Amino acid sequence: MFKALRPRFEAWVTRGQRPVCDPVRLERRRIYILPTRYGYAFAALLFVLFLWSTNYSNSMGFAFTFLLAAVAHNSMWQAHDTLLGLIVHPGEVKPAFVGQDAQFQFRLENPDPRPRYGVALQWRDRLPSYVDVPASGLAMVNLTVPATRRGWLRPGRIRVLTRFPLGLLQSWSWVEFESAGLIYPQPRGRRPLPAASPSSAGGGLHEQGPGSEDYAGFRPYVPGDSPRRVAWKAVGRSEQLLVKHFTDQARPELWLDWAWLGDDPVEARLAQLCQWVLKAESAGYRYGLRLPGTQIAPGQGDAHRRRCLEVLALFGDAGLRHEAR
Repeated sequence: MFKALRPRFEAWVTRGQRPVCDPVRLERRRIYILPTRYGYAFAALLFVLFLWSTNYSNSMGFAFTFLLAAVAHNSMWQAHDTLLGLIVHPGEVKPAFVGQDAQFQFRLENPDPRPRYGVALQWRDRLPSYVDVPASGLAMVNLTVPATRRGWLRPGRIRVLTRFPLGLLQSWSWVEFESAGLIYPQPRGRRPLPAASPSSAGGGLHEQGPGSEDYAGFRPYVPGDSPRRVAWKAVGRSEQLLVKHFTDQARPELWLDWAWLGDDPVEARLAQLCQWVLKAESAGYRYGLRLPGTQIAPGQGDAHRRRCLEVLALFGDAGLRHEAR
């Protein structure tokens, strides 16, 4: 019953809070504190000790009971002050594929000259990620959030909590940021990679002209050539100034076309195209991407791969940010 009511309680408590882009300082009015299950057991123990001391008029029992109550009271304000004034910064978000866990990074800043121990961030019912924040220092915390669909993913409310020092009480607060991670389609499909074609006419690989890949001997110096390519050792053996000559080779390139996938559902097409992008990049092809209303010229490299995956992730109405479920 408590788990069913907790989302409503959180929504009611945080009804005045809106997602923000700036760091959040935990103020007194944002911090809540309640006993843990060990705290309730400890309170029951104190009650039993108090009844026993009263029944037998035992002064040592009263002293021991009040000492334990003082320890619990001291633990309560220490748990509260561990979060008071703590600054939570949103950090980087690494892209992920559908079916994976997105990594959300947060930075905890401690402006006080004393360290804060046992501070944790928690998303929903997942295990908290604990860290110690040094005095006047920073600590990084990574949270994993399941990616269930493509597009922008925002984790929603994040719980900042601590059970320091004894675990009898839990002090917590909620923060929510606008930061979102990009979720790519799940790379999945049975179709083979389309056949590649030469990048220029002629039907095969051939020399394209000046380049920087394959050494092709010497050629006479031409004004404007870089001095770094002058063959200085060859100058002593010849009266002519020679320059090292390099050529590039035409590489096969291919197009990954939406129209080639027939009547497959939209998500199935995107998953197949995503798989093709990863395979083409791994195989060293120059590849381009065609989608309805979008065309990316052939290219290669991490930047080109990320651009293609971003277009696939945001195809249609997936550009809207959604919270993780």
